[in-house]
Amino acid sequence: MSQREWVEKDFYATLGVDSKASADEIKKSYRKLARELHPDAHPGDEKAEQRFKEVSEAYSVLSDSEKRKEYDETRSLFGSGSRTGGGGFSGFGSGYSSGVRDFGVRDFADLFEGGGSTSFSDIFGNAFREGRAGRGSANRPGSRARRGNDLETETTLGFREAARGVTIPLRITSQVTCDSCRGSGARKGTTPRKCSYCDGSGLVTRQEGSFGFTEPCAECRGTGQIIDDPCPDCAGTGLTTRSRTITMRVPPGVHDGQRIRLAAQGEPGVRGGSPGDLYVTVHVEPDAVFTREGDDLRLTVPVRFTELALGSTITVPTLDGKVGVRVPAGTADGRTLRVRGKGVVKRGGGAGDILVTLQVAVPVKLDEAALEALRKYAASEEASGFDPRANWAGSR
Repeated sequence: MSQREWVEKDFYATLGVDSKASADEIKKSYRKLARELHPDAHPGDEKAEQRFKEVSEAYSVLSDSEKRKEYDETRSLFGSGSRTGGGGFSGFGSGYSSGVRDFGVRDFADLFEGGGSTSFSDIFGNAFREGRAGRGSANRPGSRARRGNDLETETTLGFREAARGVTIPLRITSQVTCDSCRGSGARKGTTPRKCSYCDGSGLVTRQEGSFGFTEPCAECRGTGQIIDDPCPDCAGTGLTTRSRTITMRVPPGVHDGQRIRLAAQGEPGVRGGSPGDLYVTVHVEPDAVFTREGDDLRLTVPVRFTELALGSTITVPTLDGKVGVRVPAGTADGRTLRVRGKGVVKRGGGAGDILVTLQVAVPVKLDEAALEALRKYAASEEASGFDPRANWAGSR
């Protein structure tokens, strides 16, 4: 993104949120728009792809508290982004007008026309802070290298994939280093030259009375470099938009909604800056058998009454197969048995347990032989003195 675009674009409007929106509101709006506009959902739709890029660009700024602060300050400096009739911005924030009064607002914006991909905050984040404090010396070295933007995406896993861990491919559409110029912004076979006016610093300082004011170099537009022959593939920005597939290893035990950071998988840095990171929010689908409680798994197993009364060994599923569980004679309906070490793998080693709740299944229909046997059992049970409702609900 060029410096002028940083000033002119209303990232809040792009995401459909108010300028006072919370970080959660911004994230919620971005996720909704990203799902609706993702290129995979609109193959061949250039308008949707462009809108997706705009939404991603806006979120990369507003999701970063430092970038958002500088963006808000910049728009406040330029009268909250109000355009003048000539295409520039009107108004300065208080405290800046005397410092840049000879650097007209229209000229200030025109200075960045075609100014490459160095962000506005890189140039002014330090320049104006120095100007307000009256510090800075001529040709003070500027920080032209900029870290790449962080990216954010989502993926959905099956319950057992999340519990056991899995390696999956992720398709990302984002800015990447231009292959033609390798990020230099200059046509293949050429290289940018150091700006002689600012000696490559990107900043110059002028003196007004007892105050020194640091400004972006007008000759190189604050980049410290002159590109005589821009790369035609990236228009001199050093970046292009492309889809790429990366391999992501999801560790065992990931929770629904957990955010995983993939270092250096975000957008590439500018002029030698380090790449940003990729943050992946994982959504976990429910399972037909298991539910999860921390590192433990819980399931309910239907059993016969006789298996509880006489005792038995039943087979229950685990994440890796099946195991036998011993049911002691006289076990009550609804009792929970514990199978140790067969739950979700723990981060520090070991694994949780499986909690097996036993639930008696009552047959809906029995043949005559089974009914006769059951009647005899009921009579024997009553004759033995067993009363399941003894001392229950005051029936004493």
